[in-house]
Amino acid sequence: MTDEVLIGDEEPGADEAGAGPARVANPRSILDAGARAALGALLGDDLRLDEPMRRHTTAKIGGPADAFAMPSSIERLVALVRWCAGAGVPVTVVGGGSNLLVRDAGIRGVVLHTGRLRRIEVVDATAIEVEAGVSTGKVLSLAMKHDLGGVEFLGGGPGSVGGGLIMNAGTYLGEFTDVTRWVESVRLSDGERVRRDHAACGFRYRASDLPPDEVVVRARLALRPRPRAEIEAEVRALRQRRADREPKKVASNGSTFKNPPGDFAGRLIEAAGCKGWQVGDALCSPVHANWLVNVGAATCADLLTLIARVRARVAEVHGVGLELEVKIIGDERT
Repeated sequence: MTDEVLIGDEEPGADEAGAGPARVANPRSILDAGARAALGALLGDDLRLDEPMRRHTTAKIGGPADAFAMPSSIERLVALVRWCAGAGVPVTVVGGGSNLLVRDAGIRGVVLHTGRLRRIEVVDATAIEVEAGVSTGKVLSLAMKHDLGGVEFLGGGPGSVGGGLIMNAGTYLGEFTDVTRWVESVRLSDGERVRRDHAACGFRYRASDLPPDEVVVRARLALRPRPRAEIEAEVRALRQRRADREPKKVASNGSTFKNPPGDFAGRLIEAAGCKGWQVGDALCSPVHANWLVNVGAATCADLLTLIARVRARVAEVHGVGLELEVKIIGDERT
């Protein structure tokens, strides 16, 4: 059975979020006129220059990327990676931006965004092959359509498949490791495609061994038959649980810290008295203490300062060193 879906404009992604002027001031850019022209010739409408990363992260934070590339096919992505390798231009890979903090100075070189890799299909009756830019919600929707269970854990959360695989995203209902059969990536050093089976991916709690010098482009997920009514009931319960416990109408990355073994980061932060702490427009949410959110125009510096203060307080009160669940990238210069 094959049911192929090519996701188009009906599903807005990070690339559609950037309404307004295409460029901002970017005095730190390392791309000269020749490099910019070459990238434009290679990518056409799949390229934005001097693009604010705040448009491409759920926390709405981040300085400019010298070049923001959104290849619309794996083949075009490979061509871009090979050009960058030959030209010595650094590449930084991003997905849906739901667990990402970008520093205020932005990102030098090319930011490779996988959001336009949107092919998804059901194969072998109980498996889904999916490209990295497909939203996790679209995967769940297609699975339910075909009475396939196993990805109920995706209900209610933002993000894309590529980022979810790299961090082994999940909830109490499961994680990507439970359903992933293989992952295909492209090496940034030479553009070669690599496929790893489940064991080689090294999945663990909110992490994996998928190399940082590769970009995930595709995966196969092995599901199991399950009545749609059961799936919908479980997903409704998960979404309601999230709605009851999580802040609304604020820009955020969701949970900021990983849960330490045998405990919950939110409980430790609340017990340490950090709820409501604020630095600029970065706030330790009064609703859920593990959500450090952007309530206005927070900078990355604001949020990093708040993260450091919360970490220090939890270590002082509980003797626990909290680990970040979010990834921090970008130029460290101020």
